[in-house]
Amino acid sequence: MTNSGFFDNTNKDNDVVIEISNLTKYYKKFKALDGINLSLSKGKIIGLLGKNGAGKSTLMRCMLGFLKYHGSISIDNELLSHRDPTVFQKVGFIPDVSGLDDRLTVQQTIDYVSSINPKWNEETARKLLAISSLPMDKKVGQLSKGMKTKLYLLVTLSLDVDILLLDEPTLGLDIAFRKEFFNTILSEFFNENKTILISTHQVEEIEPLLQEIIFIDQGKLVLYKNVEELKNEYNIVTVSNDHREELMSHQPRLVTKTLGQVNGILPSDIQIDNAHYSRPLLSDLFLAHVGGYNETV
Repeated sequence: MTNSGFFDNTNKDNDVVIEISNLTKYYKKFKALDGINLSLSKGKIIGLLGKNGAGKSTLMRCMLGFLKYHGSISIDNELLSHRDPTVFQKVGFIPDVSGLDDRLTVQQTIDYVSSINPKWNEETARKLLAISSLPMDKKVGQLSKGMKTKLYLLVTLSLDVDILLLDEPTLGLDIAFRKEFFNTILSEFFNENKTILISTHQVEEIEPLLQEIIFIDQGKLVLYKNVEELKNEYNIVTVSNDHREELMSHQPRLVTKTLGQVNGILPSDIQIDNAHYSRPLLSDLFLAHVGGYNETV
């Protein structure tokens, strides 16, 4: 698969807040990231999609200074260094596994985080606490996964930062918690000066929120583009089995068969007589670009 034509890294302007240049990361001999180049702007909610092991979490952990790497990462034009604690004056991080201390109560956790973070915003914390339903006297270790995530969200959003990295933050949560989670982020954090990068496998749920999308596969950047522009470039084309050869002559992506019909993703400028056209989802386009286990011919 060639990457030609799939890059649209056009955010090189005064709004760029994160600049990643030739980012490469090895785990011994394994190359987890391979020459990643990205420019991320403020006022954007950006999705990060990749299969398991594609390098999504490694990318985020490099952006936080947790890992050593080759290449460079700049945040607000300041070069990031390994284990630089000042990054958290600008960046908030919500991972898939809580780093909270199970021995502390909810109240003790909030008191501790507020005492060590100069970026703590007490007004925001009180507002979030009022809508959280968190049991203040209960120990973190006794909380459900949903309540732990809610507490992590509260302490993270109570920091006056401009960049939020979310690494599978709602993994294992039910649909009600997931909806509440993202609604809270949109209403209490995001504005035209903020940047959110979300890595998730539940892309269908967050697709309406995303303005830009990144596809990563085997450590390489496959695509970085505006979501609406990308979706306008392709159609899902459905034809009867009688017109299968005509569809296949256009070399469609992600070909599937259903009940006497054949579906494929084609550029939107290709028209086939007697075909049905529908708009692809991001998950369709991701599989079309990187390949998927359900692809058939």
